[in-house]
Amino acid sequence: MARNTRERMEQTRQALVAAARALFAEKGYADTATPDIVAAAGVTRGALYHHFEDKKALFQAVIEAEAEAVAAAIEAKSAQTATAREALLLGAQAYFDAMGEPGRTRLMLLEAPAVLGIGAVAKIDSEKSEARLKEGLKAYLEEAGGSLKGLDALTALLSSAFDRAALEIHAGGRRIEYEIAIRTLVDGLPTTRP
Repeated sequence: MARNTRERMEQTRQALVAAARALFAEKGYADTATPDIVAAAGVTRGALYHHFEDKKALFQAVIEAEAEAVAAAIEAKSAQTATAREALLLGAQAYFDAMGEPGRTRLMLLEAPAVLGIGAVAKIDSEKSEARLKEGLKAYLEEAGGSLKGLDALTALLSSAFDRAALEIHAGGRRIEYEIAIRTLVDGLPTTRP
């Protein structure tokens, strides 16, 4: 396949994902029709089905792109630190910043579990930001002399706390209160023993 053809195909795919993201964020998955997506992307319906099996597959591509953007934001901000604790706390700030992107909380935390199922969303999350969180927690606990026993469960629970905080902030909660709560959770980890 010629390079120009590959580039055009990727541009078409990206146009579909971007158009779908905007419409899913505005109207929700159920109220977004594929003709609206192709019209917004400026492509044919055939192009949509060339790249994606159906609307659900396109939605999954949107969620994967959103999860990648969140993970990249966390990685970029937490890499600027000297200690694992600072990395976790800056990662939390980066997560809240990233989830503040218009439509992202709705897409990732409300629509995705309903459309894709909790298992599929958990898989996407475990490959993206939750994997980074686990690495950060492991480094922090090792640095602080804490136990690594139950690291998987601890990662899942802390990840859920981040998601719940993002939902509360999205609903109008004061972000600073959730940053303080996350700091309290993180600072309590090294002394926690199963």
